[in-house]
Formats: sequence, structure tokens, C-alpha cells
Amino acid sequence: MSDLALSLRQARPGDAVPLARLYVEAWQDSYAAILPHSLLAGMSVQVHAARIERAIKKGAVLVADDAAHGVIGLAGFGAARDQGLGFDGEVYTLYIAPDFLGRGAGRALLHGAFAALKTRAFHSCVIWSHAQNNACFFYEALGGARIASRQVLLGGQEVGEVAFGWKRLALTPRKLRI
Repeated sequence: MSDLALSLRQARPGDAVPLARLYVEAWQDSYAAILPHSLLAGMSVQVHAARIERAIKKGAVLVADDAAHGVIGLAGFGAARDQGLGFDGEVYTLYIAPDFLGRGAGRALLHGAFAALKTRAFHSCVIWSHAQNNACFFYEALGGARIASRQVLLGGQEVGEVAFGWKRLALTPRKLRI
């Protein structure tokens, strides 16, 4: 069980740089065996901080804070970018600092993002994940259904992505089949 003193809050402008560091670190950790090294090594905290700051100004970023460790996770959300899938909301980013994976922060952030989407009159949600990312198991365990796949070009390499969908903004753990 988690020993974190976790709280969720809306991101503030001063969070942009720490969140960008966390984002870059999470990508470099999660995608080391999936994406080209040159892409991961070339990631810029400054570039991502500017992008995150724009999302913060829209009120579309949640932060997971731990009393002892500070910012340990983020979730960015808003309107679905691909209307053809039949989902109106989307979680664009959900990243946890690598040292804090498996301790409840991801689940809390996903719950928080769903709650924030509900307050903005969204009814459903889609999340795109790299097909080889371990997060796919996390999304499925929380009731996300595989609804689509696509190929994208990242760092000059084609990478598979999978969409997970929730028709209702609620997390429902899947039952294990034996």
C-alpha cells in the first residue's frame, strides 16, 4: 500500500518547470527501450515547460503532490482531439516520477482528471498510450477498453499507439478471469 501523503491540486504557473522535468524524466524512463535514444536525449525541459505553462493557463493540468517529496505526477486533460472515436474528453498526459510508480499517484490523478472533465460537462474519455508502454496494463486494470490503434512517427521511427476509452467518467477495476 502507498505510504505517500498525496494531494491533488490545479497546477500553478510556478509548477511548469518542475512538471517539465518530471515529464522528461518519465519519458526517458518509460520509453528507453521503445523510442530512439536521440529523441529522448534531445528532450528539452524548457520546451516542455512552455507547453505545460500554456496548459496550466487553461486550467487543464492537475498535480500530484506528496508532503515529503513535492510534485510527483501530472495529468493534462481537455476536449478529445479525435472526435471520430466517439469520446468527448481526453487525458493527454499522465506521468508519475519513476521513483513513485505503483504507489497510487497514477490512480489518484486519473480519478482527478475524470472529476475535472465532469465539471467541464464531458461525459467520456479517451487516452492514447504507446503500445509497448506498461501503462497499457494500468489503463486496462482501471476499466479502459482498447478502442483504436494507430502508427505515429516519433524521432524518425514509427511507433504504435493504442487508445483506451471509458464511456463513463468512472474507473472500474477489471475482474480477473481465472
